Amino acid sequence: MPTFESPDACLHYDDVGHGPAVLFLQGVGVARCAWEPQVRTLAHDYRCIAVDHRGIGGSEGSLDGLSVDRMARDALAVIESLGLDRVHVVGHSLGGVVAQRFALLAPKRTRSLALLCTFAGGRDLALPSARLVWLGLCTRVGTRAMRRNAFARLVMPEAEIAARGVEAVATELESVFGRSLAAPPSVTDLQLAALRAHDERDRLSELAGTPTFVASGTLDPIAPARVGRALAGSIPGATYREWGQASHALPIQLADEVNAALGAHLAAAHLV
Repeated sequence: MPTFESPDACLHYDDVGHGPAVLFLQGVGVARCAWEPQVRTLAHDYRCIAVDHRGIGGSEGSLDGLSVDRMARDALAVIESLGLDRVHVVGHSLGGVVAQRFALLAPKRTRSLALLCTFAGGRDLALPSARLVWLGLCTRVGTRAMRRNAFARLVMPEAEIAARGVEAVATELESVFGRSLAAPPSVTDLQLAALRAHDERDRLSELAGTPTFVASGTLDPIAPARVGRALAGSIPGATYREWGQASHALPIQLADEVNAALGAHLAAAHLV
């Protein structure tokens, strides 16, 4: 497992495949292994670099004052240590906000952006829906089985759970996340606080000229589609796609479709 050591952190990452480099950044409470459905496919044509944020997965480091900026600078330090001049950046949820910050910090290193089920910043989380509040609460109280099932319902649509059963859905998510859904990492609350505190929507126009793909799930209670549409509208030239039957775990739920869309985006952006 490759690592990068800075004065206050040891960051673990995967580096798989050959070709143009793609940096993958995950969301709150999720380690880099959750990108496996994408890396498995895209590594045939791209060099896929999935980084664990400090405090999660294999990465360790000081969490004092943890911020989106700190996570973006960590990712940038890894890319610089690999001697990569330009990378495509793919982020999901919190990772999408980190990706935006990365691009603002290092526009010349950012070949393209793919922002999945994400936000323009913390203000998008200011008024959560009643469903999100309820499901979020249910992931933290009750028995392990109750918390596990609530998490599955938080990120997957009810139709998917009804068709397959909550046990099958939860088991699939755990196999991708590499952990129990009932036991989020201790850094989760710090990551949420960092996300809520960060908002640079007023600077998104600076990403003009960076090929950007924004994707949402219509049924996502965490990053609602209206938020994704607004994000795409704030980045000049961005393209937007919405999956009507998908929720927050879109890259897992519809991995083949998402991979095809990412492949098309990366191929087109690489020509720019």
